[in-house]
Amino acid sequence: MAESASIQSGRLPHACLVSAASREDALREAKRLAAAAVCSGRGPRPCGACRDCRKALSGVHPDIILVGRLTDDKGKQKAQITVDQIRALSADAVVLPNEAERKVYILDEAETMNAAAQNAALKLLEEPPAGAVFLLCTVNPMLLLPTVRSRCARVSAGGETETQADEATLELAAGYLKAVSGGDAAQLFRWCAANEGMDGRSFSAFCGEVREQLTDALCGRRKLKGLSRQDMLRLCGLMEKLSQYQKVNTGVKQLFGLLAVDSIAGSET
Repeated sequence: MAESASIQSGRLPHACLVSAASREDALREAKRLAAAAVCSGRGPRPCGACRDCRKALSGVHPDIILVGRLTDDKGKQKAQITVDQIRALSADAVVLPNEAERKVYILDEAETMNAAAQNAALKLLEEPPAGAVFLLCTVNPMLLLPTVRSRCARVSAGGETETQADEATLELAAGYLKAVSGGDAAQLFRWCAANEGMDGRSFSAFCGEVREQLTDALCGRRKLKGLSRQDMLRLCGLMEKLSQYQKVNTGVKQLFGLLAVDSIAGSET
C-alpha cells in the first residue's frame, strides 16, 4: 500500500510496468499515472482541476510523450517499436521539462519493442535522467526481458502495485533452483514428479518467479549457490521457452518433463 500512497502523492518510481487485460485499460491507467506525475494541485493526485491535469487529461500536455509503433509510408502500423525510437526517446529525456516538474514517457504496447529496443530501454532504465518517468504499458509482461521487468515497479490496471509472489510460488521456485544447483538428476526428477499436477496459472507464476530470482542473482541482488552465470542465463532461456510452449497449450505435465531433462547442463535433449 505504501507504493499506492506514493503514486497518489505524485512520487512515482522512475519506471512502472503497467499491465492490464487489454491495451486500452493499460493505456488508460498509464495516462492517469502520467497526470498524477505532472499534477500541480494539492492533495491526492491527479486532482483533475489544475492546469496540468486538464492538459494531461485532454492529451495535450507537452511533458507527457506517447511512444508507440510507427506507421509505414502506406499507413500500415509496423510490427515493432524500434531501437531508433528508444534512442530518440533517450535523447529527449535529458532535455528539461517544458511546464511540469518532470517528463513522462508512455510506451504503448511495450512488449512490441524488438530485442535491440529493449536493450536500449534497459540502459535507459538503469541510468534514468533526473526528472524523467517511464510507463511501460503491456498486456503480456512476459514478452519483455526479465532485466527490463526487474527495473520497473509493477502496477495493475487498478492503480495498485501488484502483489509479490505468494509463499507457495516462492517455495516452488526456491526448491527447483536448489534441485538444479545440486546437479543431481534423480533429485530433480523426483521434484518434478511431485509438482507436475499444478494448474497452468500456477505454472506460469512459477516460471515468472524463477526468472525473477535468476535476474536478481545476475544483477547481484541475491546469491544462488552452485549456479554459474552461464547456468543462470541458460535457465532464464529455458523459462522463456517453457512460457512460449505454454502459450500454444502444451500441457503442464509435458512442461515438467522438459524441466526434468533440460534443467541440468549436459542433460538437454
